[in-house]
Amino acid sequence: MPDAITPSRRDLWIHWLVYPGHSLPTAAAPVLVAMGLAIHDHVFALMPALLAFVASWLIHIGGLFADNYQLVTRHPTVNEHPELTEALGNGTLTLHGMRLAIVACFALSALTGPYFLDVAGTPAIAIGALGMAGSLAYSSGPFPLGKHGISDLHFFVMFGVLAPAAAYYVQMTSHHETASGWYLLIHDLPLRALVVGLPIGALAVNILIIDDVRDRQFDAAKGWRTGPVRFGLGWSRVEYLAAMAFAYLVPFWFWREWHFDAWVLLPLVTLPFAAAIARKLWIEDAHEPLVPLTPRAALLCLAYAGLLAAGIVL
Repeated sequence: MPDAITPSRRDLWIHWLVYPGHSLPTAAAPVLVAMGLAIHDHVFALMPALLAFVASWLIHIGGLFADNYQLVTRHPTVNEHPELTEALGNGTLTLHGMRLAIVACFALSALTGPYFLDVAGTPAIAIGALGMAGSLAYSSGPFPLGKHGISDLHFFVMFGVLAPAAAYYVQMTSHHETASGWYLLIHDLPLRALVVGLPIGALAVNILIIDDVRDRQFDAAKGWRTGPVRFGLGWSRVEYLAAMAFAYLVPFWFWREWHFDAWVLLPLVTLPFAAAIARKLWIEDAHEPLVPLTPRAALLCLAYAGLLAAGIVL
């Protein structure tokens, strides 16, 4: 059992802090959808899309590091992640190292800035800064959104609107060498670029709901007013089902109102997987059985996004 509580430094950083099973799919999903729409609209550009993913993933990881840093510094007696407390105690992890990791993630993300400034103009820099601020705002600053129970909307906007629209925008602008970035953003960015990621936003919210249900006792001890803490399990489970229903109804709207081909309904293939996750959330309320649901929900989000992108292209 000690090995389970005290992972190696490598395992600690990869599995407990970077958490690739969660962070990679949620960063990739909005970009995948944006790539599908860009191919459909004949504005696809591989390099801007790849760098948008890299920047998004680094920003997401930086937010995860910041969340864990806030946990161990502001709430050291809350045993939410005992492996982090143990690692800090034996020197495997240090607060200085965590701060450096946060800075490094945002600094590496900022290294994409000159490229995006060249191909997409100052709006790309503004969007990147907004993404960084949004990532930190979940658990840091004078008004942490997670603490005040408004992170559901925050996740929906970040993953469902901002990330896919930004990834589409930097691809679109790479095909325009003369018009200014702000002009293209205001006049040429299609409305569908702002709405195509909405189901991804709903599925990202569901990842958060799973975490909030799983960690509700720890959140209550921290004074966080998440949905399960304020309104109970029933509320969060219904919210989860509502977001899932929204995600699987939206493709019909895309098909009928936005005139995509019926291939846009491809994400419905993932509905049995989604139902299995929902059922598990509905019948389980203990912490341990819910731990594997987060990476499964992230994988669902990625699979849905890949199928939606393919459906838009076909």
